[in-house]
Amino acid sequence: MIRRDGNKSDAGTGRRRIDAGMLSFALVKYFSFTALGVFLVFTLLLSWTISNYAKNVMLQQSEDYSLLLAGNLNQQVFRRFVLPAVVRYGQIALRNPDQFEYLDKIVTGLVQGLDIDAVTIYDSSENVISYSTVPELVGKRDRGGIEYEKALEGEANSRFIYSGSMWTLLMPDPQISCQLKTFIPFRQVKESGAAGDAIMGVIEIGKDLSKDYTAILKLQSRIILVSSVIMLILFLVLRTIVSRAGRIIERRTEEWLKLEEQLYKTERLAQLGTMVATVSHEIKSPLGIVRSTAEILKKRILKVAPGNENLAQIIVDETSRLNTIVTEFLDFARPQEPKLKPCDLLQIVNRAVDFTRPMAEQRNVRIEVKNEAELITRQADEDMLYRAFLNIQLNAIQAMKEGGLLTVATGLNEDGQVVISFTDTGAGISEENIARIFEPFYTDKSKGTGLGLAIVKNIIEQHGGEIIAESTEKEGARFTIIFL
Repeated sequence: MIRRDGNKSDAGTGRRRIDAGMLSFALVKYFSFTALGVFLVFTLLLSWTISNYAKNVMLQQSEDYSLLLAGNLNQQVFRRFVLPAVVRYGQIALRNPDQFEYLDKIVTGLVQGLDIDAVTIYDSSENVISYSTVPELVGKRDRGGIEYEKALEGEANSRFIYSGSMWTLLMPDPQISCQLKTFIPFRQVKESGAAGDAIMGVIEIGKDLSKDYTAILKLQSRIILVSSVIMLILFLVLRTIVSRAGRIIERRTEEWLKLEEQLYKTERLAQLGTMVATVSHEIKSPLGIVRSTAEILKKRILKVAPGNENLAQIIVDETSRLNTIVTEFLDFARPQEPKLKPCDLLQIVNRAVDFTRPMAEQRNVRIEVKNEAELITRQADEDMLYRAFLNIQLNAIQAMKEGGLLTVATGLNEDGQVVISFTDTGAGISEENIARIFEPFYTDKSKGTGLGLAIVKNIIEQHGGEIIAESTEKEGARFTIIFL
């Protein structure tokens, strides 16, 4: 008892250890996926930051280029138009068609081929457009805005006018535009080339950056998309690895639990077998003496008091029954090693059928034998297999209390294995009980030890075979034995 409780304690400790291992793996899996999620978020943020930085750098380069171009335009217009116009006309008056045409020729020549949409010059005294490469804008008032005011104060500045975003690319006909407006003060230029302090107006340069902006948005979307795809692939790979590891651990855990349970059962049965063997051995000798004595008494009673000999016969019968039970206990506790030699399995089956046929006829049970082969030879212990086949047939006959049919079939399957089946039309076995019928000491009969089928299973497995029980309640049962 102490040893068995110790086994239970060890089993409980083992189960707790396995549960702890599974919990640790679950935590590892949880943190793995959590870490991957955090990495994904940070990767997206990093991709967005990098792409946004790239966008700002490209736009800043465009702005710097526009400012440089505006400064050069300031120099050229002052030297090539303002100074000659003052010398020739005495003053600057763009209302004069000749001056306007002359200025337009200079500006057009300067920006030709430079991808500039418009060059506009504002008056310094009021917010009105004095000149523009777009004729429709000439004379328009209050078009400069705050940028014009800053330029009049001597501060060069720019502004971007956006239309569309990265999500706009997903539309069938994306409308994306980007305009750069650069404003610089139009200053006098000294002989040394340095800008003077006097501000004569404001120069505005308009540049269309729609193509560049679209390219930036596409680059931005590609960076984010590629990062997302890479993280998704990593996620799927990690998920596959973790799932596979989980299945392996679960499978090994189940195998470990089954092995632990089997070891516990084996040790328990070994202890029980030792006890049973000892007790059975001690009982078997006195039983033999009691039976012999009862047989002698029967003969004497028959002479002294005829008619009372049945009392002695009862003792003989009961001692025989007890001897059978003790023999089953001994067979289970100390199973014999099979003495293998070439045997005809069909002959063993037919021998068991011939022995049980008289009992079957008394119970109104018909036995039908179906042999698909004339000879099936295997290495086996004839006596042990005979006892196994006999036990199965006796159980089948006892299950058909109101008569029925017992079909014994032998043959070979597609893999060359020997298949022997015993099918009865008895009461059948419930689904709950059929899983336990091979357990030692389990029985649903009022009499019996519950060792018969356990011994049969041991005998079959000692011969390298397998026994399978199938049944439907109230429709009968089938026991199938398969030998390699």
